[in-house]
Amino acid sequence: MQYQELADEIVAGVGGKENILSVMHCATRLRFKLRDSQKAQTAALKNNPGVIMVVESGGQYQVVIGNQVADVYQALTARYALDHADKGEDAAPQNLFARFIDLVSGIFTPFIGVMIATGIIKGLLALALVLGVMEASSGSYKVLFVASDGLFYFLPILLGYSAGKKFGGNPFVSMAIAAALVHPLILDALQQQQAGKTLTFVGIPLEILNYSSSVIPIIFAAWVSSLIERGVHPRSPVAVRNFTTPLVCLLVTVPLTFLAIGPAATWLSRMLAEGYLWIYSLSPMIAGAVMGAIWQVCVIFGLHWGLVPIMLNNLANFGHDTLLPLLMPAVLGQAGATLGVFLRTREAKVKAMAGSAFTASIFGITEPAVYGITLPRRRPFIFGCIGGALGAAILGFWHTTIYSFGFPSVFTFIQVVPSTGIDASVLASFAGAAVALLFACVTTYLFGLQESAPVAAVAEPVTAPVSAPLTRRESVVSPIAGEVIGLNHVKDETFASGLLGKGAAILPQNGRVVSPVDGVVSSMFRTGHAIGLTSSQGAEVLIHVGLDTVKLEGQYFHPQVQNDQPVKIGDLLLEFDIEAIKAAGFDITTPVLVTNSDDFIDVLTLNNSVVSEGSPLLAVLK
Repeated sequence: MQYQELADEIVAGVGGKENILSVMHCATRLRFKLRDSQKAQTAALKNNPGVIMVVESGGQYQVVIGNQVADVYQALTARYALDHADKGEDAAPQNLFARFIDLVSGIFTPFIGVMIATGIIKGLLALALVLGVMEASSGSYKVLFVASDGLFYFLPILLGYSAGKKFGGNPFVSMAIAAALVHPLILDALQQQQAGKTLTFVGIPLEILNYSSSVIPIIFAAWVSSLIERGVHPRSPVAVRNFTTPLVCLLVTVPLTFLAIGPAATWLSRMLAEGYLWIYSLSPMIAGAVMGAIWQVCVIFGLHWGLVPIMLNNLANFGHDTLLPLLMPAVLGQAGATLGVFLRTREAKVKAMAGSAFTASIFGITEPAVYGITLPRRRPFIFGCIGGALGAAILGFWHTTIYSFGFPSVFTFIQVVPSTGIDASVLASFAGAAVALLFACVTTYLFGLQESAPVAAVAEPVTAPVSAPLTRRESVVSPIAGEVIGLNHVKDETFASGLLGKGAAILPQNGRVVSPVDGVVSSMFRTGHAIGLTSSQGAEVLIHVGLDTVKLEGQYFHPQVQNDQPVKIGDLLLEFDIEAIKAAGFDITTPVLVTNSDDFIDVLTLNNSVVSEGSPLLAVLK
């Protein structure tokens, strides 16, 4: 149920089902294609406890959720019957680069996790051979090897399905085209061609190529098939179009692929691979430093998908890839910066967040670390990027190479082991990773945080001795009369962890919420259970009445203001029925947070007892 609620809130936040053209997910985020991104309520989504961050990039509206993204995606698509294919209808115009990123991510995202898993298995098998644990001739090795290699060998078939959906065609037609490319008869024909026998199709000479593990040919073939389908389908009689359209697509596209599309796309893929190799050979060390520095920035904006075809193309053409290993230090650099925050911080909530984010980072999932820990504090993120550059430069200098596909993580260590045994390039991967992690960790620990010393909560406002060294202080008064509770005692991990910002919680005595600042209403939630305010001095305050009260769908809540309305301290914002909410089984504990806490030196709680409306509650130190 919790995933369904979050899915409902996200759909409402992106402008409703009618505004969604397509949706897919990767390791941590939902990737929407919207008709009009201006209809999305970005501020409200960012304030949602289940959302880590919202990013618009590459023509996609990306909602970062974390490791639970698959569950939310399943709940979302089940209720709203959304497809991940982009129908291309009424979409806002995009530039060429944005369309390319959207295309690549749409084709590769559906099965990227499985590809990573098979790459890890292949790396473990290589390590087993080197250590003498297995023999290549053993049955155990062969079974595990086909488990790791089968997907990559028949990669055109998977690409045929996802590319067919992305281009708006029948994915099973493009799968049939891909299956023809890797059919055993074609491999036999290739052997005959190599033996000197010339093959023709209706008198036209055929150039047979090995399309196993190829990437680009089937993508072009799926695109051509979708164009043919759009032309044939509406012109076919309704009674027979279910088979006449695929018939025409196969009869035209398969021969055309073998005669022209395949050879041309193969030539293009080879040129792409050779071009990358030429750039890399100019200075592998500089190439490593650049990729190690910018990779995490690319991930933030979803631009890293543009590099995935290059990695796969290198593996298909050369059997190895030198680009992917350069990215592993970038990941461990952010992990190191997160570890530095964990070791240095004196805030229990931040320490808990950093600890879990560090664990996720070393396994390649850096979004919780970047969005929750390093990027908001700026310096740790920069130190992580510098550490990634230094580490990747070492890998580039020693030409560290990967032999199976994966995403950069600790598993990369086993994927860089060649069948000939551990060599200097493998040792360089450990050295580069260690440099990235330790540099980022140490520099973050020493210079990355600007935390003030912890100040105990007191019953009276902070006096001159505390505020004297500070330039300014903004007061946030209590919007509700009731008992003050520390955030760490709130029975909701998102609030208690401080992920949404620092502040306090109140157990209300009555059903009134007044403005705690002079400013403007930045977001009046549709369900009325939460209000966002922006003070005249820049503090962004969130008042969330009750826990999980979004489930009430606005029942028992009566908003008195609307979005963009100016307010003064004490102005009535909201009325709610405490007893009815309690009777419905909900906790009425109300967090009051400064959601942009990281923009300030600190946010202190000024009262740990009972407050009335307008009593001092928080001090924002600037």
